[in-house]
Amino acid sequence: MTMFRPVVVRLSGFAASQRLLNYVANVAQFLMGINCGASACQSGEEGVIAELKKRASPPYLIFDVGSNKGQFLDRVFADLPAEQCRVHCFEPAAYTFGLLTEKTKTIPGVVLNNLALGDEPGERELFYHKPGAGTASLTRRRLDHLGITQSQSETVRVETIDRYCREKGVERIDLLKLDVEGHELEVLRGASETLAQNRVRLVTFEFGGCNIDTRTFLQDYFYFFSSEWRFFRLTPSGYLLPLPQYREQDEQFRTSNFLVLNAGFDAGTF
Repeated sequence: MTMFRPVVVRLSGFAASQRLLNYVANVAQFLMGINCGASACQSGEEGVIAELKKRASPPYLIFDVGSNKGQFLDRVFADLPAEQCRVHCFEPAAYTFGLLTEKTKTIPGVVLNNLALGDEPGERELFYHKPGAGTASLTRRRLDHLGITQSQSETVRVETIDRYCREKGVERIDLLKLDVEGHELEVLRGASETLAQNRVRLVTFEFGGCNIDTRTFLQDYFYFFSSEWRFFRLTPSGYLLPLPQYREQDEQFRTSNFLVLNAGFDAGTF
């Protein structure tokens, strides 16, 4: 390959070549789970549910943090009978919470919470460009490049997972799903006690452009979790791609989903 490198480099020096390379790179990365996480139907989240079924027994205790309109719930109930699940949903926006309430009113085992989760209890401003937006965040994001201005906001209540679990008597979390537009680390810090006591089996979180606004990196997650936790990136096929150690090349700010599992609950190998 070395002898052909000068030729390949010369051939790449054209606009058409660069367009082709960009297309191939985007397709390859999509299949590796990079930039496939914006939609629950193509993010590979069925792989998370498969791991949940492998490593826990019903009734499954699930925290859906950042429920929005219930997109993740659709994924859960596509693979698990509702009667086998106890899902605690957290959605701070009043309008979106109303939609979530209407959607789940006939589903047993769903506990609705009109609040955000974070690293300390209190109140925060939630910013969005329109009611129900999936990009609503506790940070006013800079989205001018998308033609979006987060000019609307509302004050929301914030709680921590540790306090919530103590008050509600939650002894374990089989799956902790986080999609809170760049504030996932804050939620995890607010669960430090629960995590330290090995009461969480699986954590899945979204990572992408919102982390540019909150100035958080994939490296922060690797350093947050102890060596007892194992990292995977979700791929569209549902395959969980192992990430045995932090690498700078994995800092991709296009929406991707990750799974972190507690090796203390490890019931098998990959």
